[in-house]
Amino acid sequence: MPKITYLVPDGTAHIVDVPVGQSVMDGSVRNNLPGIVAECGGSCSCATCHVHVDPEYAELFDTATDEERDLLEYAEDVDERSRLSCQLIVNAACEGARVVVPDSNG
Repeated sequence: MPKITYLVPDGTAHIVDVPVGQSVMDGSVRNNLPGIVAECGGSCSCATCHVHVDPEYAELFDTATDEERDLLEYAEDVDERSRLSCQLIVNAACEGARVVVPDSNG
C-alpha cells in the first residue's frame, strides 16, 4: 500500500497507507485527518477536498478533467498545484507522494 503524506492546516504531517485504487481524499477521510471536508463524498461536485500536490508528485496522478478545473474556480488558495483530492486516485507509483491541505480548508 502506498504511503501518502498529508500536511494539514495545523502544520502537522500525517503519513497514511492508502490502498491502490482509492483516492487521496479517501485516505484522509478514513483516518479522520483535519482539513479535507469532502462534503460530496468524492463525486467531484463540491471542491471541499482541495489540496496542493507537491510538484514532484503531480505527474503520478491523472490530469485534471475540465469538471475538476471548473470546480477549483470556487475554492480558495488555488494555484498551479491545486487538485481535488477525490480525483487523485492512488496507484503503486504514488509511494511517498505528498499533499498540502490549504489553511482555507481548516
